[in-house]
Amino acid sequence: MASTITSLTLPPLFSSERQTLFRPLIKFPVLALGGEKQFRVTVAAKAAGDSSESSTSLSIVESVQNIWDNSEDRIALFGLGFAGVVALWASANLITAIDKLPLIPGVLEFVGILFSSWFVYRYLLFKPDRQELGQAITKKVSDILGQ
Repeated sequence: MASTITSLTLPPLFSSERQTLFRPLIKFPVLALGGEKQFRVTVAAKAAGDSSESSTSLSIVESVQNIWDNSEDRIALFGLGFAGVVALWASANLITAIDKLPLIPGVLEFVGILFSSWFVYRYLLFKPDRQELGQAITKKVSDILGQ
């Protein structure tokens, strides 16, 4: 079982008179070298698992091994993986080439800001729109997972 303990010294902005996010935590007064009082928050965290390996990474490796073992056409899988690596390399080089062109990065940044502003106005600003977005996301996730 892994565990860690850390101690954070809070800046003077977080004093005992102000409401802070750290209010539910226990504050221990500490005397600094200059004679002024500082507050320190101690946080302890423990891992609940028996092993230090991540179960997510193991399940991904196991699923890839199952696909490889159950596949009849391993050459096609190898070709698909190679095509994915080539596509990733080509797209990285294309983005680098576009970034070197004058005006194009600025125009793309402006388009990104406009789209982000529209998305916030359309889906995040008002409560019914947020609920609609949540329902759309839930529907897409259930469609992808086949539920």
